Amino acid sequence: MKRYYETLELSSQGWHEAKHDPWPYLNYVLFILKTAYREFEQRVGQVKSPRGAKTQLIRSAIEDFAREFRVSDLEIACPGVSRDLVRRVLREMKKSGEVECLGRGPGARWRKGGTVS
Repeated sequence: MKRYYETLELSSQGWHEAKHDPWPYLNYVLFILKTAYREFEQRVGQVKSPRGAKTQLIRSAIEDFAREFRVSDLEIACPGVSRDLVRRVLREMKKSGEVECLGRGPGARWRKGGTVS
């Protein structure tokens, strides 16, 4: 707090003569913003999703679909989740009979409540 008043005083000298220099105060404010941003960046980096959160997000999105859906529908419903993870979850769900694939390629549709093959 002492530094704040020092820079404010330095910036105010010569104010009445229109010869003041705002840069000591502006540099102080910029320093504070830079420090706050670095701390924010560090804290955001420490926040992680719990293990399995993305898998659960995919499963929840599938539950929300009426009956049929595509991989691209899942990608829209689950931003930040890789296509590889979406495909892995679909493979697991297909093995357990929760979904079935109705085709091949990027336009393939998937159906909930598939049959175990």
